[in-house]
This record gives sequence, structure tokens and C-alpha cells, in this order.
Amino acid sequence: MNNKDQKKKKSGSGGNTFMYFILGGIILSIVLSQFSSSLTKEINDAQFFTYLEDGDVEKVIVQQKEEVEVYLNKQALKKPIHANSKNIKAEDLSASDIPQYKFQIGDLQLFEKRFSDIKIQNKLNAQIQFKNSEDPFMSFFLNWGIPLLLMLGLWMFVFRRLGSGSAGGPGGGFGGGNIFNIGKSRAKLFDEKNNTAVTFKDVAGLEGAKEEVQEIVDFLKSPDKYTKLGGKIPRGALLVGPPGTGKTLLAKAVAGEANVPFFSLSGSDFVEMFVGVGASRVRDLFRQAQDKSPAIIFIDEIDAIGRARGKNSMTGGNDERENTLNQLLTEMDGFGTDTNVIVIAATNRADVLDKALLRPGRFDRTISVDLPELNERKQIFTVHLAKIKVDSTVDIDFLSKQTPGFSGADIANVCNEAALIAARTNKEAVQKQDFLDAVDRIIGGLEKRGKVIKPHEKKRIAYHEAGHATISWLVEHASPLLKVTIIPRGRSLGAAWYLPEERQITTTEQMQDEICATLGGRAAEELIFGNISTGALSDLERVTKQATAMVSIYGLDKEIGNISYYDSSGQVDYGFSKPYSEKTAEKMDQQISHLIEEQYKRALVLLEENKDKLEVLAKTLLEKEVIFSDDLENIFGKRGFEEQEM
Repeated sequence: MNNKDQKKKKSGSGGNTFMYFILGGIILSIVLSQFSSSLTKEINDAQFFTYLEDGDVEKVIVQQKEEVEVYLNKQALKKPIHANSKNIKAEDLSASDIPQYKFQIGDLQLFEKRFSDIKIQNKLNAQIQFKNSEDPFMSFFLNWGIPLLLMLGLWMFVFRRLGSGSAGGPGGGFGGGNIFNIGKSRAKLFDEKNNTAVTFKDVAGLEGAKEEVQEIVDFLKSPDKYTKLGGKIPRGALLVGPPGTGKTLLAKAVAGEANVPFFSLSGSDFVEMFVGVGASRVRDLFRQAQDKSPAIIFIDEIDAIGRARGKNSMTGGNDERENTLNQLLTEMDGFGTDTNVIVIAATNRADVLDKALLRPGRFDRTISVDLPELNERKQIFTVHLAKIKVDSTVDIDFLSKQTPGFSGADIANVCNEAALIAARTNKEAVQKQDFLDAVDRIIGGLEKRGKVIKPHEKKRIAYHEAGHATISWLVEHASPLLKVTIIPRGRSLGAAWYLPEERQITTTEQMQDEICATLGGRAAEELIFGNISTGALSDLERVTKQATAMVSIYGLDKEIGNISYYDSSGQVDYGFSKPYSEKTAEKMDQQISHLIEEQYKRALVLLEENKDKLEVLAKTLLEKEVIFSDDLENIFGKRGFEEQEM
């Protein structure tokens, strides 16, 4: 910030402070006037003349020939009869200029004559004073001007606060800090003046998505290459994928590579409490982009304004979000092919977007940004490990295999957590074990060695985890076991780590084996202790979801048949009815229960046949607390299954 900006900021701050002092003074004067008026008691003229005859009145002031203010003398202030209705003694008001009483008169001449007669008859020293009528303009200002100024000041203060959050920030140059800019766009502008450090080299993996986005950048850099053959530049591209897969990072790379103005904002930036503000911001955003074309507009989390219209809205209601979406549709559809403005949007909820938003001509391309596969995870680890000091024990290939299903953000978190663990133990470099501990902490939660567990509970936990490990070792399609522990982590009292096979499709036998292995813990409890516990809650939840998917989604049950009740588009809302009859629902419930119970009985049989080995494994687990696949191999021998190619 230069000196000129600092002076402006200081002067603006001083002006605001001065305005606050004025508003505070006005409020204080109004409060004091209201307070003083509330302390003055209303009486009638008969009561006043009684007080006057008793010699209690020191003076009276006649205001505008109709209202009389009564001031008592010191002797009268001590009388109990003059106590205020607010339980304030009149003598407590003697130090101020607040009158003790006031009343209205009808005829001023009659009042003066009667006052003079009583004063002469009783030889009193009471005085009567008159105040000239106030200026009508001043009276109007006091009665109406001050409240109006107060309301105007409060109004300006509120909108100044609302507008201060809408500034575009560095490089934005729009969305100022007052009421007149509330409808301006909040997008941040990145152009050749900004040092945008992210490029496509910083985006590991996502080769297909990068290729699609790179082509969009080429469209803007050299449009003639594509239009000379009659092609049209696409108007929009939608990035779709799970959270943490790199959609926003990809957009930042576009800003670094394009060398054209890049407007970046979130879908929630259009949402405001005032009607019409969202549509106004959409218009302002596209107007600025057209003025600076060729340009790119990036809208992150577009589902905030792009949800399908007509759902969950009150009949006859005016939905501000729908108005904003309508304006966005109009602006995207109204672009000509020669404007060279492309809209890139990102969401992880593509199923809830409005169909009109997804049609060709608005978003011509839908780019899928999926979870990284093995080779892509290697590339992501390479990028993040370049910033970390690691030793020779760290193997990127091994780490990539240990993190199936991890997104790019998850991998970045693993690397950072490993560095923190190594620093906590004062190591010179991050080692392989630090990464394994980081993966364990992220998946299972923080290790709780200090948690008190009773011996009989610890024994049950050991047999439970040993049951999982035994079944997963004995069945063909269960995921290979990596490690079993009975040390509490997070909310679980024990855990088993597996290395799931990265499949593109899954067969019925594979899902059945997974359910059997998941139920192995509860089956071991029943076999050894003769009863079951609540420790299998997460296992039961998982197998119920798997069995339900097999029956109702994937069509893997012979009784129900080749039917799927899953809607991948997300556009169908069954609302008050199911897509199947009550008879079918009952049949589905029976098949789900039959499938789970069948695999539970299978687990019991396998554990009964290998009960001696189960007990050896459980005792080893109680002794060591943590065992690995080598320990299972020593007890059960090598697995007799060879990986089959599908």
C-alpha cells in the first residue's frame, strides 16, 4: 500500500469516527431529553394552586402560552407529598434544572390573574416567567429532523458494513464499500499484472482433464486455428468430481497459463439477502468479462445457484436463487461466438444441477475429475514430497499403494501430517514410518493409548479384530490385510487395515466375501464368548449398505432379478412414493436379511474350523497390541489364492 492509499485510509477512518461521535451525541441528547421528561410529574391546575397556597412553589415557567413548568422551593422538596411517581424524591432533583411538575392551562390571562391574587393574599415570593415561542423551523427540526438524521446515519452505517465485504480485492477493481456497489460482482480478477504462480506443471495426475482444459486455453490464445474450419469456440466447461480431486487447482492453473483476464468467484458470492442483487451481480460480471475479452470466468461450487428449479420451493414464492440462475442462463445463452469469453464451473453435485444449465450451448463440455489412480497418486506424491525433506526409506511406489481411494487433498494432508509427526520427534528427515503413522491417523483417528479399557473388554476386542483378520485371510476375494491393532483410535476400540484391490467392476462373489469378512468380528465374539456385543455397530452398518446395494441397485439378487431402483441423474424425485410396490419392498427386505445371515453363518463355520488358529492370533494380538500380515502368515501359512484376471 503506498502513502497516498494510507492517507486516504486514515482520512476515511477519521471521517467515520467523526460521524460516529455525531450520531452518539444525537442519541445521547434524545435519551437525556426523554429521561428528563419522564421525571416530571403531570398534575392539574387545581393541584398547582393548592401547592401555591401552601407556599411550596418557587417559580413557574410558561412555555408557548399553554404549558406550565413548576419548580418547588427547598422546604417543599423535603415534603413526602412531593415524591416522584418513579420513587425518586423531589429533593434529589433539586440540583438540576428539571421541573418537578407540569400541567396545561386554558386561558393565560385567567391563569395570571389567579396566580397574582393568591400571591398577594398569601404574601408569597413565587415568580412567573414566560418563554417566547420557539422558531417553527427549529421545532420541526427537533421533532422530525433529528430522528430522520439518526435513521439515515444508521442506514448508511449498515450498508457501509455490507458493502465493505464486497470489494473485489487486489486486481478486482470493483465491488466497492457502499450501498451503490452492493449489486456489483465480487469476482477476483487475475490478469497479466498478477503473479499467478500455479501452472499445469503443478497439477499432478488429471491428464485427461488437463488436456481438455489446455484446449480451452488454446481456444483463447489462437481462436483462428479452430474457427477457420467452421468450428465454434465452446462457451462453457463444467468440472465434475468428488471433493479434493483438484478442480479448483485446475482452474488456478488455467489462470496461470491463459495469459488472459481470469475472473474467479464462488457460487455463493451471488447470493444475498436483498431481492435482485444476485441477478445484478451476474450481469455486472459478464459485462466486465465482455469488456476485457478474450477472458475466462471461473465459478466454483456452482451448485449454490445452479440447482434444479421448482424443487423444494414454496408455491407462489419469489426464490432469489432461481432469479440468479435465470439471469446466468440468459447471459450464457446471449453470448455471441465472437466474444471469446468462456465460463468454467466446478461442482461435486452435478446430479442436482438444472438441465437447462447443462445443455450444449451453455456448458458444452463436462470434464470428469475423478479420484486419482495408482500412477496418478505417484505423480501427486512426487509433487508434494519435493517440498519435504525425506530420507532414503521413503518409497513413493509403496506410499501410492498404501493410499487407495485418497484424493489429491488427502495425499497433501498425508505429506503434511508426516512432516509434523517427524518434527514432533525431532527427526532430521521424514521417514517411511512417519508416513504410515500419518495414514493411520487420517484413516483411524488419533491414537488413544491412555484410554482405560477393562481386561475382559480388551480380550473381547482382541477376538473381534482377530475374527476380521482370520476371515479376510481365508476367503478369496477379501482385501489383503496390512495391520491389526487393539489400541483405541478415534471412536473405535480396535481396527484392521486392508489394502483394497482397485477394481473397475465387482462381482457377486467378491461382495459376498467382503460381507463375510466384515461380519467375522461379531461371529468370533459369539463363537468364543457365547454372546455378542454392541462393538459391531460400524460393521453392521457397512454390511447393511452393501447388501441393500446388491439387491436394490446392482441387481445381484436372483429373487429380485435384474432390476435397479437407482437414479444416477438425481433429477427424479419420488417424494411421497417408492418406485416399487409394498410386496416388492417386503421381498427386498427378506432378501437383504437372508444375504447377511447367510454370510454370518459362513463366517461362523470358517472360524469354527480354524478356532485354534483364531485363539493363537488373539493371544498374539493381546501380547503385542499391533500385528502385521507377517504374523498371520506365520499362523495360517501363505494365502492359497492367486489373483485372477477378469
